[in-house]
Amino acid sequence: MKVPLSWLADYVPLKLPPVELAHRLTMAGIETTFVPGKDAEWGPVYVGEVVRLEKHPNADRLRLATVSIGGETLRVVCGAPNIAQGQRIAFAKTGARLTDSHTGTPMTLGAAKIRGVESQGMVCSERELGLGNDHDGILVLPPNAPIGTPLADYLSDAHLDIEVTTNRGDCLSVLGVAREVGAITGVPVPEPSLDYPEGTEPVSSAVRVQIDAPDLCSRYLAAVIKGVKVGPSPEWLQQRLKQAGLRPINNVVDATNYVMLEYGQPLHAFDLRQVRRDTIVVRQARPGERFTTLDGVEHTLQPPMLLIADPERAIALAGVMGGANSEMTEATTDVLLESATFNGINIRRTAQQLKLRTEASTRFEKGLQSELAGRAVRRAARLILRTAGGAAMRGIADAFPAAGPANRLRLSRSGMTRLIGTAALFDGIPGRAPGAGEVLRALGFAVQQAGHDALTVTPPYWRSDIAIEEDVIEEVARIVGYDNVPAEPLAGRMPATLTQPLRELRERVKDLLVDAGMQETISYSLIGHRTLEQALAVGPGKPEPLRAANPLSREQEYLRTSLRGNLLRTLAAALRVPPGGARIFEAGRVYIPRAEDLPDEREIVAGALAGTRGDSLWEKGADPFDFHDAKGVVESVLARLGLDAAFERAEDDLLHPGRTARITVDGEAVGVLGELHPLVTRTFDLTVAKVAFFEIDLNTLQPRVPWLTTAFKPFSRLPSADRDVALLVDESVPAGRVQRFLEDHPLVRRVALFDRFVGKGLPAGKLSLAYRLEFQSGAGTLSAEQVNEAMSSLLQRLQAETGATLRA
Repeated sequence: MKVPLSWLADYVPLKLPPVELAHRLTMAGIETTFVPGKDAEWGPVYVGEVVRLEKHPNADRLRLATVSIGGETLRVVCGAPNIAQGQRIAFAKTGARLTDSHTGTPMTLGAAKIRGVESQGMVCSERELGLGNDHDGILVLPPNAPIGTPLADYLSDAHLDIEVTTNRGDCLSVLGVAREVGAITGVPVPEPSLDYPEGTEPVSSAVRVQIDAPDLCSRYLAAVIKGVKVGPSPEWLQQRLKQAGLRPINNVVDATNYVMLEYGQPLHAFDLRQVRRDTIVVRQARPGERFTTLDGVEHTLQPPMLLIADPERAIALAGVMGGANSEMTEATTDVLLESATFNGINIRRTAQQLKLRTEASTRFEKGLQSELAGRAVRRAARLILRTAGGAAMRGIADAFPAAGPANRLRLSRSGMTRLIGTAALFDGIPGRAPGAGEVLRALGFAVQQAGHDALTVTPPYWRSDIAIEEDVIEEVARIVGYDNVPAEPLAGRMPATLTQPLRELRERVKDLLVDAGMQETISYSLIGHRTLEQALAVGPGKPEPLRAANPLSREQEYLRTSLRGNLLRTLAAALRVPPGGARIFEAGRVYIPRAEDLPDEREIVAGALAGTRGDSLWEKGADPFDFHDAKGVVESVLARLGLDAAFERAEDDLLHPGRTARITVDGEAVGVLGELHPLVTRTFDLTVAKVAFFEIDLNTLQPRVPWLTTAFKPFSRLPSADRDVALLVDESVPAGRVQRFLEDHPLVRRVALFDRFVGKGLPAGKLSLAYRLEFQSGAGTLSAEQVNEAMSSLLQRLQAETGATLRA
C-alpha cells in the first residue's frame, strides 16, 4: 500500500521524521519503508492565497491579484478566466524555473510590467509547472493547502510503502495507517464528515436490492444520485490518486477510488439507466455463464462465483470488477452507488481462477466488516455531489440479512501475564508505557472497566482481525513496543527433552558421510514425472507418485518416491565442471503412496561417486570410482554407527547386473549399493564410464543402531591375538558369506579381508581369500592352544558349510 505523506497529514499530524515514523510502524508490526519524493526544480514557487482581486486599470481582460504566501503579500497581473478571490493557488516569484505555456520551452521568471502595472510574480497553470498540458486557466489547489509551503513539498510524491499482512486489511487504507500513527504518537484521528444533502424522493422508488446468496454477501447498500455531470475530476482529486498510484478516470469513478483508498472499502458506480427493472440481484453465477468485464475480456463463470445482476443479466463480477454493459460514460446522468460486504475467501478464489486480481479483490479477500460499507457509501456520495454535482435521493437501500451482535471481549490481568509473562502493561509503566485501556482507546476500541483486574473491550468497526483475548493483548504489546515490556526470569519446570531418534540418526549419518569426503546436496520434495521415469522409480510394480493439486511447474508436479532422480541430475551438472569428478549425497524424505491413507514418509540417504579417486587436475591417471568405493563408504558409516554390515548379491533396475549388492544389518535389508547401469548413465548424460551408487533406508536402520537404544560398552583390557588364514573356495561363494562364518565364533572380535586372488597356481573354478582374524576373551588372556583350537573348529565348520579348505 502506497500512502502519500501529504494525504496522511490530512488526518494526523506527522510529529516524527518520516524515517523514524516508518521504523516505529515496523516495530509495531506493520512493515513500512519511507520512499522520499523526487526533487522538483521550480525554485521559489509556493502555495498562495488570492486575498483580493481587482480590475486592471489599462486592460479589460486582465486583473490584479493580491496573493499572500504567508509572511509576504505580492501583487501580480493575471489573465486566467478561472481565478477567484479566496482560492489556494501555485504562486511563482521571480527567479522561478518554469515552462513557457506557448512554446513549451524552459524559462526563468523575471520581473515584468504588464500594461503599465508591475507584476511581482505569476499565478501558474499546469503547463507552466510541467504538471500537465492545461493552460486555459490556473492550477487551483485544495482549500486546505497550507499557505506559504513550497509547492515542491506540498506536491511531493514522498510516501510510506506499507507491506500489508493478511490479517491487517485495515492498513490497505490511508485512514487505517493514520490510526496506527495516531496510536503511536498519542494523537486522536477524527472521522471524515459523512453528511450530505438529501432530496425528498426516497431511494426505494428508484432501486430495490435482493440478496440470493446471503452466505456470500452479508450486506449490500445502494445510494442513488441523479443529475450528475460526468467529466474530469478536480486537480486535487487527480493529484491524490496519482500520488497513491492510481490513474484518474472521471469525477464519479475517481470519487469511489478515493474512498476505497481512504477507508479501505471498495465501491462501484453503475449507470442507473442500465440497471433493468430498477432491481439489483446478488446471486451466484450459473454454470458456464459468460460475462464481459470493464477491461473488455469475456469470462466463463462457474458457481459459487458471485455476480451483481439485474433480473435479466449480470452487470458486475462482485468484489472484482464491473461489467462493460453498465459502465459510467459521459452520457451518464443518474448513478447507482454500490457498497457491499462480500465473503473474502470466495472473492479470492474467483480472482485467482479468472486471473483477475484488482485493488478491490485485494481488499475484499482480507475480510471487511459490514459497518465499514455503510460509512464508505455515505462518504462516496458526499464526494460525488461535490465533484460531479447532482442531487442525492433520500436514504440508502440497505439489505443486511446477516447482522449480528458486536464482538465484546474480556482483557484480564491474568491473561496478559499468561501470554507475555508480565502484567505490568495492564496498568502501564510510569514514564515508559501507558496502560492497556489508554492504548486500546487510542486504537479505536471501546473500553469499559470490568472489575479491578479486567476490561471489557469492543473492537472498532474497521478491525476484522480481533477475535480473542490474545489478539487484544497483542495490540497493547505492539503499540507499547516489545522492547518496553519488562524482562521477567523464566519460571516453572523446564519441559522434558523431546527425543527424535530418526532425526538424530539422519544428522549423524550426514556428518559421517561428510567425514568420508562427500558433499551434501538438497533438492525439492516435488519432482517431475519424467525425472522419476529416467530414474526408473515409476513403472510396472512400482507406486505411482502423488500429484500436487496446483503444481507450480512440470518439474515440481509430484511428491518424490525416490531420491535417485534429483541426485543423478545434480551429479550430471557437477561432472560438467572441472576436474569432472564428484562425491555427493542427499538425505531426505520420500513419499510412498498408500491406498486410502496418507503416504508412507521414509527417511532415505543416497549417494553417488563419479570420476577418479584423485582430486587434482594432474591426477588424470588415477583409478575411477567403482563398486568397492561405494562399499567402503557404506562400511565406514555403518561401522562408526556401531553396526556390522553384510553384503549379498542382488538385483536393482538402476544398477549394473553382477555389480549390485544388498546391504544387510542383523539379517535385515537396509539398502543397496553398486554401479549404475550403462543405460542409466547415458539417460542422465553422465560423462564418465562408471558411477558408484548407494542408498540406505534410515527407517529400517534406526532400530538396529545400538547407541540410539543402549548405553556405552567399555573396551576390553585383555590382550588380543591375531592370525592370518588363506582359504580356497569356489568362485561362486561370496567373500561376505565366509566372513560372517568367521565372525560367528565367540572368541573372534574382528575379521578383515586383506587379499583376494584368482589365477595361475589355483585349481580351476577356485579363488583364494586371505583374512586377518583377531581373537580375544573377556575372561582372561588367551593361550596359543586356545587360539589353535578355535582356528581348527572354524576351519571344520567352514568346510562343512561353504566347502572352504586351507590353502597350502
